Amino acid sequence: MDLGPHAAYIWSAYAAVGIGLAVLIIWLVHDGRRQQRLIDELEARGVRRRSGQPGCE
Repeated sequence: MDLGPHAAYIWSAYAAVGIGLAVLIIWLVHDGRRQQRLIDELEARGVRRRSGQPGCE
């Protein structure tokens, strides 16, 4: 694949996007686990979600 004289720019742009996506995915996984841990702690203390109650719309 011949990218011409701008090959370094093109590859660095691809690398920046790849790194950005990887960071976002890692952050989402980490935050999802943190939020689930917080929900579990609240439920252990007896706090319930209103959406989980029967008859609640």
